[in-house]
Amino acid sequence: MARYTGPKTKIARKFGEPIFGPDKVLSKKNYPPGQHGNTRRRKTSEYGIQLREKQRAKYTYGVLEKQFRLTFEKAARSRGITGEVLLQLLESRLDNVVFRLGIAPTRAAARQLVSHRHITVNGKVVNIPSYSVKAGEIVGVREKSKSLEVVSNALAGFNHSKYPWLEWDKASMSGKFLHLPERADIPENIKEQLIVELYSKQ
Repeated sequence: MARYTGPKTKIARKFGEPIFGPDKVLSKKNYPPGQHGNTRRRKTSEYGIQLREKQRAKYTYGVLEKQFRLTFEKAARSRGITGEVLLQLLESRLDNVVFRLGIAPTRAAARQLVSHRHITVNGKVVNIPSYSVKAGEIVGVREKSKSLEVVSNALAGFNHSKYPWLEWDKASMSGKFLHLPERADIPENIKEQLIVELYSKQ
């Protein structure tokens, strides 16, 4: 399973926000990394701004370059506004849905739960993080995995009403993917139009 394994705080500082989840170092050093990170004021080109936005989306959802491009191409072929469809496709990834349901504290942890066969879709184990969850499908925790500490800790106090496209059933420890999210409901700080503009030049 291909995934980003490099330094996370450095990337988070580059974007000035905790895109990998809570970060103690970022809260103390909220400026770009490097010797001149606190004083650098370099003007970024239009291409640089667009590239930065693509990198932000990639790191946020934990998708590598090739997979991200394929997702964009799928979005471009679909009906609707390409940028919004791109985010909807990323949001419907199984690892992201597990994270949104509060089953895991971060997307990386969600990816690991999926890969290690702790997650089910409609009652069947699915171990592919990039699996695209469809409207009406039920994502849950495998019966023998419900006592996992990482799962119970993540679910403790989690607000399941945050995302209107998901419905949580506490008794069965599962959630229903009601529909693709509206752009206004997706909380990620991503300017998807810049990504569309970047790929349109290539």
